[in-house]
Amino acid sequence: MTLNSWNLIYLNMNPVAFSLFGINVHWYGIMYVLALLIALWAAKYFVKKDKLAISNSLLDNYFFWVEIGVILGARIGYIIIYDPNTIYYLTHPWQIFNPFVNGEFVGIRGMSYHGAVLGFIIATLLFCYKFKQNILLYLDLVAISVPLGYIFGRVGNFLNQELIGRATDVSWGIVSAGVLRHPSQLYEAVLEGLVIFVILYFYRYYKKFNGELIALYAILYPIMRFICEFYREPDFGIGFVAFGLSMGQILSIIMFGFGLWLYIWLKCTKTKRLA
Repeated sequence: MTLNSWNLIYLNMNPVAFSLFGINVHWYGIMYVLALLIALWAAKYFVKKDKLAISNSLLDNYFFWVEIGVILGARIGYIIIYDPNTIYYLTHPWQIFNPFVNGEFVGIRGMSYHGAVLGFIIATLLFCYKFKQNILLYLDLVAISVPLGYIFGRVGNFLNQELIGRATDVSWGIVSAGVLRHPSQLYEAVLEGLVIFVILYFYRYYKKFNGELIALYAILYPIMRFICEFYREPDFGIGFVAFGLSMGQILSIIMFGFGLWLYIWLKCTKTKRLA
């Protein structure tokens, strides 16, 4: 197989976008910021377009709370679920968010999506309790807004040359560490981001009860993630957990079950109220 410029893109790509005062700014960091801004923009767009009872100041405040929850949940989740040095971090918790290694700034590496979800849920619960808001209204807004930003997050993974795919011989594969691999990060950007966004964007016109969109998201995301995991290299130090499934797939099964339960419970609750 003759390799082309796309196959060899990593050889000519630097994960560092630029340096500022001696600190390397990675493409992943830039994409992460873009993901947040796009998600916030999308949320404000849908609040206005769908005439949701959420003020602009409350929405800004909510996203601040959620971002704190997501960062804490994603990082701690990664430490507990994926990192081979879990015991070290649990006994040295101040190192969890230490961006320096041997005095060199390397940033904070290692985030768990499922940990981020848990952090997001906790932050949302606390916010809605404190400000007496309808939690399902906010969760539905997040369900339609986040997938659009998620695309940039996965593109960031691709540019950072992380979460690499499994070995392959397909013509669109990317050479990483001397091996042709699936660009699984881009598969995830499309399936877990773009496809879910399109589905929920149009489905929201047929929404029957508050919480329906977030329940559907909790069903759709694990399905897409489960599929993408077949093309993504299992996490280092963990490998396949059981029945040839990765940790991401195991967690996706759990999330799917929760999403299905949530949808049925919310639908039954609505039916009882109307009875």
